[in-house]
Amino acid sequence: MFAMSLGDGAELGPLEPWQAEEFLAHMDRGREYVGQHIGLADATADLDSARAWLQSYADKTAADAGRLYSIRLDGVLVGGVLFRLFDAKAGTAEVGCWLEPAAAGRGLVTRAARAIIDWAVLERGIHRVEWLVSAANTPSINVAKRLGMTRDGVLRSNYTHRGTRQDTEVWSVLSPEWHESRSAGA
Repeated sequence: MFAMSLGDGAELGPLEPWQAEEFLAHMDRGREYVGQHIGLADATADLDSARAWLQSYADKTAADAGRLYSIRLDGVLVGGVLFRLFDAKAGTAEVGCWLEPAAAGRGLVTRAARAIIDWAVLERGIHRVEWLVSAANTPSINVAKRLGMTRDGVLRSNYTHRGTRQDTEVWSVLSPEWHESRSAGA
């Protein structure tokens, strides 16, 4: 198994179907916090659905269509980052994240997202990386800003989350911008 240090006792690593019990316990600790803006908390309500969700990303990884990574703090699963969509042929990917409340405010998502975007752009040749976020999710919007992304626009009232229509902000960074920011030491 691989793990990459994110500093301060945090690591980025794999998150696979065999870890479903640990993943479910993590979701249970942060279910309401995670579920404020994304459907992950509702989609992984029990062991079978947690295992199925993890398996869907194992299948995406095998098809080179997505990826899933854990964020651990002092060995404890506290969140994750992912490529919800990954299309190497088209040169596009969408990054997403979640974090339980006890780990929020430490820069973990920013560091983890930076690591996977580095891989996508520098190793896989992805040209455009997107970050889609609920317009009400200020912490996630701030991550997009810290990553040097540009706000492309707002998809007004484009999806329903927990019975309420939501707006989605679309943020992105292009490969030349990412290379420039990395060479400038961002």
